[in-house]
Amino acid sequence: MSLNTILNVGTSGMMAAQTGLRVVSDNIANINTAGYVRKTIAQSNLVSNGMGVGVNIDAIKRATDKFMAAASLNAASTAGRASAVATAMDNAQKLFGDPSAKTNFFTALDDVYAAFSAAVDDPSSTLLRSQVTSKLGDFLSESKRITASLSSQITDADTRISSDVDRVNALLKQIDSLNADITRAKMSGADATGSENVQSGLINELSTYMSVSVSDRANGGVTVRSSEGISLAGDGPATLGYVQSGPANGYITVTTANSGGQTSPLYLANGELQGLLELRNKELPYLSDQLGEFVTRAAEELNRASNASSSVPAPSTMTGKDTGLDAATAFKNFTGKTTIAITNASGVIQKRVDIDFDAGTMTVDGAPGPAFTNANFTAQLTSALGGMGTATFANGQLSLNTSTAGNGIAIVDDATTPSSKAGKGFSQFFGLNDIVRTSSYSPYETGMTAADPNGFTPGQTITLRLTDADGGRIRDIQVAVPAGTGTMQEMLDALNSRNTGVGLYGAFSLGSKGELTFNSNTSSPVSLSVVQDNTQRGVGGPSMSQLFGIGLSERSTRGGLFSVDSAMDANPAKLPFAKLDLTAAAGTPALAVGDGRGALALAKSGDVTTAFGQAGDVAGGSKSVLTYGADFSGSIARKAAAAESRKDAAVSVQTEVDAQRQSQEGVNLDEELVNLTTYQQAFNASARLIQATKDMYEVLTGILS
Repeated sequence: MSLNTILNVGTSGMMAAQTGLRVVSDNIANINTAGYVRKTIAQSNLVSNGMGVGVNIDAIKRATDKFMAAASLNAASTAGRASAVATAMDNAQKLFGDPSAKTNFFTALDDVYAAFSAAVDDPSSTLLRSQVTSKLGDFLSESKRITASLSSQITDADTRISSDVDRVNALLKQIDSLNADITRAKMSGADATGSENVQSGLINELSTYMSVSVSDRANGGVTVRSSEGISLAGDGPATLGYVQSGPANGYITVTTANSGGQTSPLYLANGELQGLLELRNKELPYLSDQLGEFVTRAAEELNRASNASSSVPAPSTMTGKDTGLDAATAFKNFTGKTTIAITNASGVIQKRVDIDFDAGTMTVDGAPGPAFTNANFTAQLTSALGGMGTATFANGQLSLNTSTAGNGIAIVDDATTPSSKAGKGFSQFFGLNDIVRTSSYSPYETGMTAADPNGFTPGQTITLRLTDADGGRIRDIQVAVPAGTGTMQEMLDALNSRNTGVGLYGAFSLGSKGELTFNSNTSSPVSLSVVQDNTQRGVGGPSMSQLFGIGLSERSTRGGLFSVDSAMDANPAKLPFAKLDLTAAAGTPALAVGDGRGALALAKSGDVTTAFGQAGDVAGGSKSVLTYGADFSGSIARKAAAAESRKDAAVSVQTEVDAQRQSQEGVNLDEELVNLTTYQQAFNASARLIQATKDMYEVLTGILS
């Protein structure tokens, strides 16, 4: 071996040791740098003609563990999703209050029933009546507050989703641009670990927002893909978008670098974005919908009792709620019997009209009166009242008025065959003596049948969005009101069409009470929301989604639309605490001031078994309002606790995985100090070899001279 070869061997060894010292010093300097991955040297021996001629530094690498890195990214996305859900569910649970405390939302309804019960023994007490309206107002105000707060949380989720999408787009651009720096460094043999560490930190942050998979590119850098394999970075950055179509379910879209601008929905398996979408599209609206169902049924049972009762004296005017129906449809499909009585200031009946809906006849003061149809009901009723009162129907509302000052109107159903439509008596169906009023059409039980006219104008459209179990958009479908005879059956057929309706994914059906419901028919449940509704029933009437409560957006706001009847709230003396006694002898009061039977019925309305519809993710069923409230209260607490438990588990897994990853990729000071000593000794040895070679050169030069 020549002296030049020996000199080259020593030089290569000293340079390799110097590089090793630089790598070790960089590792030690960054021992506390978050996300830093320690560097290692890949070296090989140089060979010429089968003879070793030194050492070569092949590359400076990061000590990455691909398996642990992938596990860490998955754990981060799972924790991101669980944390977003847990925080929101905890905030939602706080809105209702501690279930074990005496000041939670549900105890407010108990206070309402207690106030009615207290008024039973002294129904004429102004103080007790005022307490009733006060407690009932408090309960409905709390419902309004909680509904508004849940809606605000949904809006906050929208804002956070938009902000997260912007941050994800910025991360994808940075990750993709770093690929160019890494590739240049590797192609030139330079150290690319600095850029790789920065890129790795960006990917770690990206994984908290969405689940991703990462693979190395052959020429350096990485390719980042979504859960379903869509390229997000590596061959150009993709651009994410958040689509909000009014009240419909929001979803994430992606436009890849090589798609030519074509946008498609993006599936998110995990991450904060998926957690926020889950909250925005499902969990928070579900809670609000269930709250709306609870308050609706509580109001329905209170109104059932109030419409079967009367104030003393009876009100001179009764104006019902907006049923959303035309007169012909509103008075159709009633069965049974009801009585409308005109009483004087002393409660003595002045005129009595008994209505038999099955026979289509009226009896006036015991004598045969006019027959009627659903089309001429109000005119015939006015005729039967004989100038002592009038009946009118306009804008979906029925109104009854007395014609003589001091007279009032009282209504009571037949004890044997009470009037009924959609499970409500005549007075309750029209809301003539409601103690609780609402500006919505909840509980969306119209009393319509498939043969009834739908009332919508042909050509009007409703656009529905179908989403899968994970909240991903399947498609939007626009359904037009069909031409024809205009029946509800034709409307159902149009909605359920397999070509132009939802028939491939589910079906709408009209229940026995005229409620319109959608049920998925696929193996994986499909949800439905309303993108846009341009339908209108009649002139100035409700849209299809308003009348039937289609979509969570419509249903989830109803809990904030209830209030105490303004007349009763202003004058508690108008509370219906008595009942009309049709057995009272002629000339004697049929309404008595001390009668508390109406108050007793109102106090017991929470114990009456009623049919609850499906709300959110809770199936319908028959139970009392108080039982439903207890179950609802427990379910809120359980959901919040389960979400917190999932978050704790996810964060624990993330912490453990990150610790294991750090043990593999992080800097070990003891190990680096050993490497430092090793490289120092190697450097010294190579330097001594060079010095020995120099000495030999000098000896040889001296001999020749």
